[in-house]
Amino acid sequence: MKILDRYILKSFITTFTTVFVILLLIFILQTVWLFISELAGKDLDLILIVKFLLFKMPSLVPLVLPLSVLLASIMTFGDLAENYEFAAMKSAGISLQRIMRGLTVFILFLSGAAFFFANNVIPYAEYKFINFRKEIAQVKPAMAIAEGQFSEVGSYTIKVDKKSGENGNLLSGVTIHKKTNGYDGSKNVIKAKTGVLISSEKSSVLQLVLHDGYYYEDIVPQKFEDRKKLPFAKSAFKRYVINIDLTKINTTSEDDFKIKNTDKMLTMNELLYTIDSLKINYNKEVVSISDNILQRVGMSLPRKTVVNTKIEPEILSKFQTVDRANILNIASSYCTNNNFSVDSYKAELNDKIETINEHWIALYEKFVIAFSCLLMFFIGAPLGAIIRKGGLGLPIVFAVTIFIIFHFVNTFGKKVAQENEITPFMGCWLSTMILLPLAILLTYRATNDIGLVNMDLILTPIQKFFKKIFPASND
Repeated sequence: MKILDRYILKSFITTFTTVFVILLLIFILQTVWLFISELAGKDLDLILIVKFLLFKMPSLVPLVLPLSVLLASIMTFGDLAENYEFAAMKSAGISLQRIMRGLTVFILFLSGAAFFFANNVIPYAEYKFINFRKEIAQVKPAMAIAEGQFSEVGSYTIKVDKKSGENGNLLSGVTIHKKTNGYDGSKNVIKAKTGVLISSEKSSVLQLVLHDGYYYEDIVPQKFEDRKKLPFAKSAFKRYVINIDLTKINTTSEDDFKIKNTDKMLTMNELLYTIDSLKINYNKEVVSISDNILQRVGMSLPRKTVVNTKIEPEILSKFQTVDRANILNIASSYCTNNNFSVDSYKAELNDKIETINEHWIALYEKFVIAFSCLLMFFIGAPLGAIIRKGGLGLPIVFAVTIFIIFHFVNTFGKKVAQENEITPFMGCWLSTMILLPLAILLTYRATNDIGLVNMDLILTPIQKFFKKIFPASND
């Protein structure tokens, strides 16, 4: 490697490492802010919080890495141009392509590492993250219950006045509201002086043992006028045991933490195998639904389609008026039920299609991450050479603007592809397709020493227009 390549590579790696660490810390702080309700007030020690962030950190790399490459490229080449180092290189007969050659090899290596990271590290981290949260619930179940406020745990809403013990499993002043599945408006309330949380790493059931309390249950009479009396039953107990499913603990509305999103925990080979299985199941489901609908309407699939053009409009005239009305009502109800069934089947098939699309998107994302690093380099390096500004001023403005466009289009494309409006391939690669012409244009203009915007192309037509309107007077 020549001295010039080592110098440029050292400048880029130093800037890239600094930018990557700073951006990663910013996104980690954002993650902490988004999930502060899950981390604060749960009696978690520092080690558990660090593990929580470490398992979440790999999923932030697809956001941080392309932005770091873009910003580091603009800053590095902007510094070289601002300090007239580019001018010295070009005066020595060194072209921009020659200057970028060493860094291009490094970016290709970085893209390969990004693909390996997305295909192996991120799925493993997602898997460990889900299991880590489950282990926390099993080893330290008291984290799901906060002092002095109601905490939703499965089908119960629990409030405790104080927690004690090594793992916060000793409770005092316990109030529990039990959810009911019915629509009668009944309520069940349990109050106890003390309670103990008992769990095991090998069990997925959490036991809440209550002592010295009362059980209140609303009684809903069948007669509506008796309900105004608000009757209820009260019973005392010395010991009362409640079994809670641990899978209900720490549920969240964020898609990243739903166990059903297993596509993020699969490698490329596993995704291909899963997609093939999902397609086979989908095709079988379509055939099964079709047969079911045909059987409901009393039809079968003939080998040859026969079109009957003969219509008998007077068939109902053979029945009496009462029977005719009953026949029409039955037919109308039958059609309504069939339409409802078709809509239900359609919604079920749409869910299966969305699941297949999610797996395709997860597969294409592994390649998009790798290609986006190369794309951002060929946008940032020529742009830095054109604007001739380094540091943290103008380069950040350009980098953030370009990355916002990239991220917005990428998110929008994946969302539309998931809903089957466009293909998953188009949805994942839409952002790169939009920015690829920009990379080619900037590389061409930087190679030929053309500015970012050729003002002559804009000002010359305007000047000619005003000369025609206001011609110069001859003295």
